Amino acid sequence: MNSISANDLKTKGVAAIEAILEKQPEALISVRGKERFVVMEVAQYHYLRECELGAALAETRADIKAGRFVKESPEQHLKRIAKSKK
Repeated sequence: MNSISANDLKTKGVAAIEAILEKQPEALISVRGKERFVVMEVAQYHYLRECELGAALAETRADIKAGRFVKESPEQHLKRIAKSKK
């Protein structure tokens, strides 16, 4: 994955990001030689969020199917959480 240095970003601005995003979905920004940030188009961000939520839903469904859940009242839930923090 190509990266943009912070210095290139300062001198070339958004054009530096756009040039990389034409070729790939994300652009890495490096600061002092270390990759520090990722920039992407909003559509790509929303796609990744949907994937993340879909994975969480699949995991939840698998937990329910396997019986890995607790059915309790809100009060019981708060008591259980309080106990687990001790």
